Amino acid sequence: MSGGSTKSGKPRPGTGGYGRRRLEGKGPTPPAELRPGHPAQRRAAAAAAARARTASGKPGTRGSGTGGSPSGRTAGSRGEESAGRVGSAGTARGGSRSANKGNRTGGTAEVVAGRNAVLESLRARVPAIALHVGPRLDADERITEAIKLAADAGIAVVEAGRAELDRLTGGAVHQGLALRIRPYQYAHPDDLVDRAVGSAPLVVALDGITDPRNLGAVARSVAAFGADGVLIPVRRSAGVTAAAWKASAGALARVRVAQAPNMSRALAAYAATGLFVVGLDAAADDDIGALTLADSPLVLVIGSEGKGLSRLIAEQCDALVRIPITGAESLNAAVAAGIALYEVNRSRAGRGTDRDARGTVAIDRG
Repeated sequence: MSGGSTKSGKPRPGTGGYGRRRLEGKGPTPPAELRPGHPAQRRAAAAAAARARTASGKPGTRGSGTGGSPSGRTAGSRGEESAGRVGSAGTARGGSRSANKGNRTGGTAEVVAGRNAVLESLRARVPAIALHVGPRLDADERITEAIKLAADAGIAVVEAGRAELDRLTGGAVHQGLALRIRPYQYAHPDDLVDRAVGSAPLVVALDGITDPRNLGAVARSVAAFGADGVLIPVRRSAGVTAAAWKASAGALARVRVAQAPNMSRALAAYAATGLFVVGLDAAADDDIGALTLADSPLVLVIGSEGKGLSRLIAEQCDALVRIPITGAESLNAAVAAGIALYEVNRSRAGRGTDRDARGTVAIDRG
């Protein structure tokens, strides 16, 4: 009689219908190198093949260890496989990171989603590549106006399905409308000075400004007061996005924005060419209205509202000035930039200068 059955022929309780030998288990789990299909087994097989080729006098494969050490070859194979896996993940899953980076460097288009956001972007003449419209949308005057504005601006209007809009917007609430913004082409920091109007350039540098709306508002003030451009760092800074375009009210189409890999070095390079670096600091002793360097080639540095200028940037400044306020509140960075530009512009106009005072003011940079 089978050990797994009773006299009636029914399976014994607890056997699951199998015999005794089926319940004994398969023994200890073998090492990963011996399990078929496991990555460690494939690496071990590749290492063994490499050792065999080396022993037979054939050339070794790339990644084989020196001195014929199996561990060195295994580590090399593991490193190559891990690198390949990370690269694949960076392409597939790191799309959002690449897109954010593209917003800073101008390498990837940005997408604005939602009916109100798309319509505001089109009204602000944000440079766009295409307007994607979903099928069978409800009657909405915003959709009609968005399509008309896009057509008048020469922007392609493309019909897209819901799945395509979801993929394009990364799952955001798009309401059937998505606008692809053209990547912004940043200038080189030297271009702001080389293409300056007149011989006394005026550049605004932003230190730690992370809100793109502040960047757009600063660009609007730069255009209003005739400055030559905006300098921003590549890292830890707002870039020219759709929000910046909307806040600038189209001024970014006339104002050059340059990116600097290292803001401190960029300011030092400006100083070496004859520009004076002046920073806004609430704790400074002198007021912006009394700035004697206003009619000189100038870089005006604006810090963030909360932290102000960073230590390294403050050390690069030839002078620190403040905007006198009577209340206890601090000024928004964009508002402070507008006030400072107005004071510099007023001082230059009052002194009758045509921004041609390069190098006329002596100052100890040590």
